[in-house]
Amino acid sequence: MSPEAFVDVMRDAMFIIILLVSAVIVPGLLIGLVVAVFQAATSINEQTMSFLPRLIVTLLALSFLGNWMVKKLMDFTINLVHSIPSVVG
Repeated sequence: MSPEAFVDVMRDAMFIIILLVSAVIVPGLLIGLVVAVFQAATSINEQTMSFLPRLIVTLLALSFLGNWMVKKLMDFTINLVHSIPSVVG
């Protein structure tokens, strides 16, 4: 396996990882920001008030984007398996 092929595979894998993780994390971060601004404006410092909306949004993001995420992982894996002969040989 040449170093260039290894770098290409690793680059693609890192891109997929960042894409899939950000699809779940970004909505939770945005809701956390909105709740933090609300808590700062109202001086309410309840821990569950910041945790529960982020949990709900994260679960909703996983349920709505789960099919897309699995499809992306399957496409990457299929492309990786199909490229084995060209990388090894």
